[in-house]
Amino acid sequence: MICFFVSPAAAAEGKTVRLALQWYPQTQFAGYYMAKKKGFYAANGLNVEILHGDADSNSLDRVISGEAEFGTAFLSTAMQRWSQGAPLVNIAQIVQRSALMLVVRKASGIKTINDLDGARIGTWGDTFQLQPEALFLREKLHVTFVRQSPSFELFMRGGLDATLAMWYNEYHRLIAYGLNPDEMTTFFFSDLNLNQPEDGIYCLDSTLKNAPESAAALVKASVQGWEYAFAHPDETVDSILDIMKKQKVQANRAQQTWMLARMRDIILVGKQSRLTPVLNPVDFDSTQRELLRSGVITTDIPYNDFYKELLR
Repeated sequence: MICFFVSPAAAAEGKTVRLALQWYPQTQFAGYYMAKKKGFYAANGLNVEILHGDADSNSLDRVISGEAEFGTAFLSTAMQRWSQGAPLVNIAQIVQRSALMLVVRKASGIKTINDLDGARIGTWGDTFQLQPEALFLREKLHVTFVRQSPSFELFMRGGLDATLAMWYNEYHRLIAYGLNPDEMTTFFFSDLNLNQPEDGIYCLDSTLKNAPESAAALVKASVQGWEYAFAHPDETVDSILDIMKKQKVQANRAQQTWMLARMRDIILVGKQSRLTPVLNPVDFDSTQRELLRSGVITTDIPYNDFYKELLR
């Protein structure tokens, strides 16, 4: 493994870099916002401009085009882009356990994954379909993906047999809409041997080679931001709600509090008390195997080319 164990303090003082996030401001990205607000980026020699995501932007497109030096993205999506020729490298795997899940109503009679054969499943787009497609191909199940709105109206009205949801976001929204947890059956992809971790930090290989100090500084400060967010949840939620309000993003304290707690669950897995932003080779290999099986990628991706460990 090629590692760049450099001192973040060596980064040029006040060097401006841009970090593109996948979506609108929310506590899914709390660590980055808190790293900026609490001065962790500045203390590590960086002036970080956070580029908010939206429905019309793609964080990896921004990195590849040069609009941003760094970006967050799902592991499977980044591997897909790498296989298409994008010279991306993962410099920190923040999320360790996939939060993607399938939700069905218990009243539907669906009790196992095999019961979904022939089902209509709600989705939000191609990025979120890589794991489900791998699952249904593996189990030889035939399903129809239906694009649905964020309101889940089609699922709530019975027009879908199942819906995709992120544990930290849409699952809580379904509860807020009036579905009790005991009225739902959930299938976590991480429990189905399809743990494809989501948010990691990526940059171009050229960025890492030309500015390894900046990359290491960004990772170190981002980790500090996440650890601060988990240690100060009330302050963090207040801060994110303020950012959401300024960006005119609809905000709900209960949902953002839930989201931060679930992000802690999928970042600090098991008995882990400190954030270790390492891409687990087992998760990498299993993700690659399923992407190859489903035809999303067509050639092997060398782990040591794709992932660069910057912090011990």
